[in-house]
Amino acid sequence: MRSHTSYSAELKQAAVRDYLSGRFSQNEVIRKYGISTRSVLMGWVELYNGHKALKDDRKGLSRSMTKGKKVCFEEKVEIVKDCLAHGKDYARSVEIHKVSYAQIYSWVRKYLQGGEEALQDNRGKQRTEKEMTKEEKEMKKLKIENERLRAENAFLKKLEEIERRRY
Repeated sequence: MRSHTSYSAELKQAAVRDYLSGRFSQNEVIRKYGISTRSVLMGWVELYNGHKALKDDRKGLSRSMTKGKKVCFEEKVEIVKDCLAHGKDYARSVEIHKVSYAQIYSWVRKYLQGGEEALQDNRGKQRTEKEMTKEEKEMKKLKIENERLRAENAFLKKLEEIERRRY
């Protein structure tokens, strides 16, 4: 099993320049710079040709693997706005705010779809009768009736069991 190999931005740029110059083949560039695979080199070439920056690799995944933590609504909004202000740089947000990548990614997605209200934690909150649709009200009535019938059925079974044991 291979481990993650980190490369500096300078090494990536030099390797890409050598490859694109036409003086070296893929294999020669890979050997010269100690690149793990051809696909790694070609990924850098694709980034370069797409006018994207070739950045230093981070050592492993430790920065983006920060554990999640409980955050209040106001903090979520602040973190999301900060992340968006910096071009959705999730890694930067993970580093600064010490929350997990998954949390920030999820909050940004929710915020973009539904605004600040989408970041509210509504777990455990029951909606009032006024907030429910006609179908939801009917479903609630059916659930209550179903629970009552189950309890009645369980009571009758218990009663029958007691009667059977008597005789």
